Parts: sequence; C-alpha cells; structure tokens
Amino acid sequence: MKQAVILVGGKQYVATEGETLRVDLLPEGTKELETDALLVIDGDKTAVGTPTVKGVKVKAKVVEPEVKGDKVRVIRYHSKKRVHKENGHRQRYSEIKIEKIA
Repeated sequence: MKQAVILVGGKQYVATEGETLRVDLLPEGTKELETDALLVIDGDKTAVGTPTVKGVKVKAKVVEPEVKGDKVRVIRYHSKKRVHKENGHRQRYSEIKIEKIA
C-alpha cells in the first residue's frame, strides 16, 4: 500500500491510493489536481523529500467541489453583565479522491 504526504492549500495530508480526502476549498472550476509528494511510503521503503520527492506526483480527481462541514458554535459571554453573543460557522471543503501515486 502506497502512502504519500501531500501539500494542498498550505496544509499537509496523508494520502493513500483510492482514498477520499476533505481538503480546504479549491478554486472554482478545478476538476483534477496534481501535486508533488513531500514523503512517500511504499511498504518498507520510505523516501523523504527536500522539500519534495523527485519524480513522484500524486494525481487526484475532485469528487465534490464544495461540501460544508459541521456547524461550530462560538459563544462569547461576560459574567455578571448579562451580555452574551452566539455565532455559528460552517467551514467549506472540497472532496478529492486520490487516484494514483506515481
């Protein structure tokens, strides 16, 4: 089983072939994604890049261009002042499927 650490949108993800990942929202109209690998694990062999592993590309296909995450409630409260404020936030993600680590 091949695994790779990839960099998408400034964040690092561990990717396995055939796996679906939720990454930060990609620009509109993105259908495919090709990125370099920072680290590759293939069975007992491990290759660490400086900063990327030469000759290794990770290809992914965008499954869902926009998915909303769970709602996070943020509460600001001041005791003894009868002041409170509640906000909600739902992060937007893109779902990608890792097709090939080559």
